[in-house]
Amino acid sequence: MKTIAYYISDYGFGHAARSIALIRHLLAMDEDVRVIICHSFALHFLRESLKGENRVAFHTVETDIGYVLKKDSIEPDIEKLNVEYEKYLKKWSSLIEQERNFLQTNSVDLVISDISAFPFEAAYTLGIPSLGISNFTWYTAYQGLIAEPLLEPLKKAYKKMTYFFSLAGSKEPNWAMKGTKQFGFFARNVDSNEVNRIKKLVNPTGEKFVVFFGLGMKIDVGQLERLPIWDSPNCMFIVSSNVQVRKPNVFSIPKDYLESQHYIAAADLVISKPGWGIVSEAVCAHKPLLILDRQTMKEDQNTITYLKENHLCKTITWDELRQFVINEEFTNELKSQHTHDGDFLVNQADIISKEILHVLRNKNERVLQ
Repeated sequence: MKTIAYYISDYGFGHAARSIALIRHLLAMDEDVRVIICHSFALHFLRESLKGENRVAFHTVETDIGYVLKKDSIEPDIEKLNVEYEKYLKKWSSLIEQERNFLQTNSVDLVISDISAFPFEAAYTLGIPSLGISNFTWYTAYQGLIAEPLLEPLKKAYKKMTYFFSLAGSKEPNWAMKGTKQFGFFARNVDSNEVNRIKKLVNPTGEKFVVFFGLGMKIDVGQLERLPIWDSPNCMFIVSSNVQVRKPNVFSIPKDYLESQHYIAAADLVISKPGWGIVSEAVCAHKPLLILDRQTMKEDQNTITYLKENHLCKTITWDELRQFVINEEFTNELKSQHTHDGDFLVNQADIISKEILHVLRNKNERVLQ
């Protein structure tokens, strides 16, 4: 049995959701593989999503701090981010030593990280091959938000990954010692029967324009409820369970429902922040995107640029959204502009998983200390 230690960023649910997609494929493709998920924030979501998989174990570890946002805003709070990051750096050496012991004790064959940095240091000291999978790294994400000298530990760690699987929209340098491979979008699989069930539930007559509205995580409820978009004619809205907007045309996803990709696939339009996880689920389901533009985050801008270059999204600012109503002119324009051509639209979870297994099976790829 070969063991993969799979580290997942603690920032939000997007990294966890896309990691679930790959872990499911890996387990289905090779019965001789077990996965230890290393994470803390979304552990319940991960456990429930992979319930019944007897080759999955869990290791609780805080992997990174992600972004710190201003209150009731989607913009970063630079001052608070710097405070939290400096606290994180103080734990850096002990985190590496802790994970080095963990990897050794569990006879780990491959370390995957999406996209925490310290696991690469721990793997390198033991000569264990490592693989980064992401559309960004925290080093490049923090540039312009945190002083460059403070980012040096991240930079050094990322340079020690053996391989880097670079995802759609990435503009990362060539970090990996043995090379970088480019991939497109991937997401959890969609069950067409479940999508049809949801369509009948949300839009029983089939006459409404269904919008998945994915902006609720950090925005004040009062601000959301006052948006004129909810009064858009002939529209039904799907929102996550934490969005407390009470309107007759707003359907809230049940709190215990795990596979939100089905609700995205049931929609006619996805309105979202440019988080790669939700974007990839929309693209793989061939859904048009209206993206909330955040100028201050480099990761967001790279994703938006990629989407625009491939005619996969329109963008809107927060100020524009506060006045925005979906009308017939907008939906007609959306339908005329949104086309789906090219291999980059295919869910690449299967392809990426095969490449991971190729790395795992080649024992001669171990890194010398």
